[in-house]
Amino acid sequence: MQPYYPEIFEREMACTEADWLRWLPAAVGEHHWKLQTHSAGVRIGDGALGLKWEEAEPRVIAGVRLPRLVVRFRFGGVDEAARQAFMRRFDLYMQRGGG
Repeated sequence: MQPYYPEIFEREMACTEADWLRWLPAAVGEHHWKLQTHSAGVRIGDGALGLKWEEAEPRVIAGVRLPRLVVRFRFGGVDEAARQAFMRRFDLYMQRGGG
């Protein structure tokens, strides 16, 4: 998780589009959302979040190939407190890792 989420940002995720689409409903939670080709719109109060993604070349580290998905986030009409709350929950649901 990040300490601050701007209105517009981009991130790389180590997942396939199929993984992303499987995780997205839980990450969005109770918010109404609509899926389109390589994009989704999420209603957050009176505002919205636009998500767009594209698959990128895998990241190769030694003999390991990690899938890469570039995701663009664009909030519109969502105040900072609501944006931060949404993204903290979203990131908890999208978080993957071992340990």
